[in-house]
Amino acid sequence: MAMDMLRQLAGSSLPATFRTSEEIDKIKLLRAAGLVIALTPTPSNALTLSGTTDAAQVLAITEKGREELAKFSLPGDAPPVQPARASWWKAKLNAKVNTRRETGWR
Repeated sequence: MAMDMLRQLAGSSLPATFRTSEEIDKIKLLRAAGLVIALTPTPSNALTLSGTTDAAQVLAITEKGREELAKFSLPGDAPPVQPARASWWKAKLNAKVNTRRETGWR
């Protein structure tokens, strides 16, 4: 199942490379669903869409992928991965806005 692969990716260091056709197919599904950012191979024969595939490399799990992981976590699973922190400028802007509200300055 592709969600098992997504869980495996969440627990491993990225980028990760996969070489079996079964793993590559799962990575392609996750990529098509927008859950991961991945480089996937194209078939060696473009006319028949067949041939050997080398490897698929997963670069990152997207925000949508992290949200799906949080939905599908089971009891006993590792806690879901926290989303990335807000950028420094958003934190700085929020601090300025809150300071102005507290002091009554407009």
